[in-house]
Amino acid sequence: MEIRPIHTEDDYQAVMREVSAFFDNEPAPGSPEGDRFEVLLTLVEAYEARNFPIDLPDPVEAIKFRMEQSDLTAKDLVPMIGRLNRVYEILNRKRSLTLAMIWKLHNGLGIPAESLIRPSGLLPTKL
Repeated sequence: MEIRPIHTEDDYQAVMREVSAFFDNEPAPGSPEGDRFEVLLTLVEAYEARNFPIDLPDPVEAIKFRMEQSDLTAKDLVPMIGRLNRVYEILNRKRSLTLAMIWKLHNGLGIPAESLIRPSGLLPTKL
């Protein structure tokens, strides 16, 4: 089982060709082909993470996405954020999330905390 790290785009394309054949007929776990498939997938994941990183979403966009996914309204966020006007301030980027809100949104809606603690695209305020 000769396997090398993926260093270049050509290496990546070669591994993707080999892996795509396994998708059509996935080998049994623990078999030599299954082990090769698993190792190649790990190499592909590492290469893609290094070369094609996916940035975390903006906190407000993460909340809106979860609302859309779960068919929630602003009123449904009241237990996690506070009064309805506070919910709208968050959704309209007039106010930042507090640590307590982040914790409640993470636990209540399953939004990754890493997404919620990022600085949001807040509008500039007057001094």
